[in-house]
Amino acid sequence: MTAYDIIIRPIITERSMAAVAEKKYVFEVAKTAGKVEIKDAIEKIFDVKVAKVNTLNVSGKAKRMGAGRPGTTRSWKKAYVQLTADSKTIEVFEGMV
Repeated sequence: MTAYDIIIRPIITERSMAAVAEKKYVFEVAKTAGKVEIKDAIEKIFDVKVAKVNTLNVSGKAKRMGAGRPGTTRSWKKAYVQLTADSKTIEVFEGMV
């Protein structure tokens, strides 16, 4: 699994943008990825130093699919990445604040 298979996309919300000032970033990651793999992938892709990684499994929400049939949205994994104080920022998030 390559670094680009592990990091799926950045999460751009008001809450995640507020944390950018403290060098905290939020990403959707592969469900099978561990914290060490996520750390290595972020450091390789963005050329930054990662201090710590917290992960969270997001379960799918119940939704109606068509004529009242129940279903769910997909489950996924979220990673909160804290960079070190001397690390540079991640440019993907810069224009969003």
